[in-house]
Amino acid sequence: MAMLPDRIADVEALEALMSTPSPALIETLARVEGDLMVLGVGGKMGPTLARMAKQAGPGRRVIGVARFSEPGLREKLEAHGIECIAADLLSRKALQQLPEAPNIVFMAGRKFGSAGSEWLTWAMNAWLPGLVAERFSRSRIVAFSTACVYPFVNVHGPGAPEETPPTPPGEYANSCVARERLFEHFSHLHGTAGRLIRLSYAIDMRYGVLHDLAQKLQAGEVIDLGMGHANVIWQGDANDWALRALAHCDTPTTPLNLSGPAISIRHAAQGLADRLGVPARFTGQEAATAWLIDCSRAFALFGQPQVSLERMLDWTADWVRRGQPSLNKPTHFEARDGKY
Repeated sequence: MAMLPDRIADVEALEALMSTPSPALIETLARVEGDLMVLGVGGKMGPTLARMAKQAGPGRRVIGVARFSEPGLREKLEAHGIECIAADLLSRKALQQLPEAPNIVFMAGRKFGSAGSEWLTWAMNAWLPGLVAERFSRSRIVAFSTACVYPFVNVHGPGAPEETPPTPPGEYANSCVARERLFEHFSHLHGTAGRLIRLSYAIDMRYGVLHDLAQKLQAGEVIDLGMGHANVIWQGDANDWALRALAHCDTPTTPLNLSGPAISIRHAAQGLADRLGVPARFTGQEAATAWLIDCSRAFALFGQPQVSLERMLDWTADWVRRGQPSLNKPTHFEARDGKY
């Protein structure tokens, strides 16, 4: 990656930075032939991932599929050379009408506000993966999952490795186990190559664990330490690694933990408070367990994240201090009951 900036000026600079491919990604995708289609391109990560894929190989056809309910998103993606198709992915007819693509990145899913309409959460997280896996059985599929499929593990250990049985708390997380199992089923049935990306907390200036902490500190709120540790990764690194996973697909598909090293919430909050010039006030004590993952396999494949925690703290504090935009979607990282 080019030299990292000391600060991120605005949303345009932020999205450009999160869309910049590493030399390793450019080299890796050169070995992965064929069109690339992002299903669920309209989410928090989809637009920058699609832009990064296009930048990494400008001659490649990159297709983004979503409902495009957010005004202006389609036009913005098209301006970056991404072909956009508006579709309701839960419609079998709409899925059938999508073009063939040898490379699929599956990013559709549902988390926020899932309490109260659990039926839709299960449709999106369990039924849809089956439809997609059936429709694109001849493609390689990198599917976004979540570290929430794991149970809590000891904070003094290395985190949950990929072999850990997925027995998480809460209905949302169990719908995500179903997503993985459906992709696995069709991968076994059809010999579909893939990877299941168990992502933990991508960091965007407008969203994420660090953004949540900075906003609370800026507002003078108390920080709950119950969930005292988390794995976080810069969204640009997460995009880069997920795309590089297209060159590391298994048949049948297998999970891959994807995040950065574990962080202490107390340490991160104190670092942000110092940068913001506000006091850090805490409540509760760090629990002996947390949702932590062992990312040693990802590190072996891709190296260490390019953006360090300290750099992310610098950027986040500066962003929040200047009143730059927020997506207003708290991660609820502090929740220990599985309810979002």
